[in-house]
Amino acid sequence: MVRLPNAYDVILVGGGLASSLIAWRLSIDRPDVCVAVVERDGRLGGKHTWSFFDGDVAPDDRGWLQVATRHRWPEGYDIYFPGLSRVLGTPYNSMISDDLRAEVEPILGDRLIAGEVVAMTQDSVTLADGRVLTARGVIDARGPQPTSHLDLGWQVFLGRTVRLTQPHGLTRPTIMDATVAQGQAYRFVYLLPFDAHTVLVEDTYYADSPTLDRELLRQRIDEYIVSRGWTVDALVDEEEGILPIALDGDIDAFWAEGPPVARVGLAAALFHPTTGYSFPDAVQTARLVSRTEDLSSASLRAVLEAHSKKVWSDRAFYRLLDRMLFRASDADRRWRVMRRFYGLSEGVVRRFYAAQSTWLDKARVLAGKSPVPIDRAMKQIRETGKGRAA
Repeated sequence: MVRLPNAYDVILVGGGLASSLIAWRLSIDRPDVCVAVVERDGRLGGKHTWSFFDGDVAPDDRGWLQVATRHRWPEGYDIYFPGLSRVLGTPYNSMISDDLRAEVEPILGDRLIAGEVVAMTQDSVTLADGRVLTARGVIDARGPQPTSHLDLGWQVFLGRTVRLTQPHGLTRPTIMDATVAQGQAYRFVYLLPFDAHTVLVEDTYYADSPTLDRELLRQRIDEYIVSRGWTVDALVDEEEGILPIALDGDIDAFWAEGPPVARVGLAAALFHPTTGYSFPDAVQTARLVSRTEDLSSASLRAVLEAHSKKVWSDRAFYRLLDRMLFRASDADRRWRVMRRFYGLSEGVVRRFYAAQSTWLDKARVLAGKSPVPIDRAMKQIRETGKGRAA
């Protein structure tokens, strides 16, 4: 078949995680499908580290992702709170942007297109330089856009990967070290030991506003490194992020806004409401798209909108817990909510991260002495499902 210039079967707008995994999975399952990815700077993946537990992703998917997932800790991870230290045994995995890019960019070749998108329709994408790309299917994967229809808190973080003069002594990740000073947010330090001398040190806040003070977080990372007795030989890399934490919202109104095309990733509210982790949802979405026979925009929109709305409905419990954290607890005491959660059985914690909590799990999370004032907790329970909670 002769293909016209700038004409494709599917165009993915945005070159982040969800888009990259869709392009990768289509190349495996349906190599006849001509996929283009449009990214502002023509480079996939940005500068990120995406992590997941073994239980978050199906074994079949861990197989094809393994080539780009160089970092794995089969011995589990640590958590630290005042009065609680614990090792949990679920294996942990991390993928970095460079490794994802190395796998997917060669697949795309010249179908990775640099340019700023100024308009989208169901069969075209217009770039700022005047180019018009056409396709049967258009998918918006540009990340979260401003919306009045989702009620959000924020996970704000800055991470620095450093090489140390001496071995750090870590054998597994520290998912949360909440023994650090808290202030007006739930704060913790996250550690990924990439090798004996190299570690990602990330300062993270569950905050009410999406404000990232880079200099403050860099200073606190430096102070934490000193507190561990480590000496930095070199700064290897730095990354940052502001992730949405879902408290409530109107998913139907959310999908009614914006261009009439399919959406994926954070643009489709496909992330764990409490942790902000998007990797498992991105993998599931890539599988869903590759299995959709009709890749027209109308079909993809219907499939992905239905999937997003079902996921949103299924995860109402996590949004309730987020409102407990953000609305029922004073900011400087939010760590108590998280400490209580991490005292539960490992199975409850593992299924929570995978967004697969059973009814018994949910009862265990809510049972017992409340770490927040009862009247505030009951107010959030009463307001479940009422859209934006005040």
